[in-house]
Amino acid sequence: MAEILGVLFDKDGTLFDFKATWQRWTLGFLTDLSGGDAAKRRALAKAVGFNADTCKFERDSLVVAGTPADIAEALLPHLPGQGREGFISYANQAAARATMIEACPLRPLLRGLSARGLALGVATNDAEAPARAHLRSTGIEDVFDFIAGFDSGFGAKPAPGMCKAFASHTSLKPDQIVMVGDSRHDLLAGRSAGMKTVAVLTGMAKASELEQFADAVLPHVGHLPAWIEAQMPVELPLKSAHKSNGSEARQAPV
Repeated sequence: MAEILGVLFDKDGTLFDFKATWQRWTLGFLTDLSGGDAAKRRALAKAVGFNADTCKFERDSLVVAGTPADIAEALLPHLPGQGREGFISYANQAAARATMIEACPLRPLLRGLSARGLALGVATNDAEAPARAHLRSTGIEDVFDFIAGFDSGFGAKPAPGMCKAFASHTSLKPDQIVMVGDSRHDLLAGRSAGMKTVAVLTGMAKASELEQFADAVLPHVGHLPAWIEAQMPVELPLKSAHKSNGSEARQAPV
């Protein structure tokens, strides 16, 4: 197994708890778009897989893994007179002001990984500008070597473009990198790029939906350092590693 030298994170549902961050924000955003019209808000919510009455996302909500462009395409038929680019810009500016709820204390986690010599990156289907605003608001933007959104020129997940761009940017081989995410889009992107994949359960998906695409499923990203440590090759001391017949020392299984 290749040594892990880089970690590429999804953002929403991975670094930040998806439900805690986005449920109340989405209700407020749709309320603003509807002008307070309950029927219109309900129609807008249904278009993106959100229940405005319970303030909860459907499991397959477009908001979970879709891009701002995908969300715009779903909402615009209900917003006559709105232009696509203007709406995306408006939505991105509104999203950039969201209060982000960390999945665990992120700065010590990321600083610890960086101190180990690991290259760190973010690959999100959000737009790059609000993504950077979210990372900046929680004091972690400076920890990352690479930040890309769906509009950064590498495509969107589940295509592997952002993953390949991170590998190229850091001069690492794909099998030296682990992609960490909360959705199949994240894990499929990582696997398509040749990376290891780790799923976390701070998004909408259940473990049973992710485990076939992941090398491990963790409760949240705070468990990642221990998992990485367990993947590192360990050499046995020579005395215990050599057999009595003088054969070569063997590496301990990992």
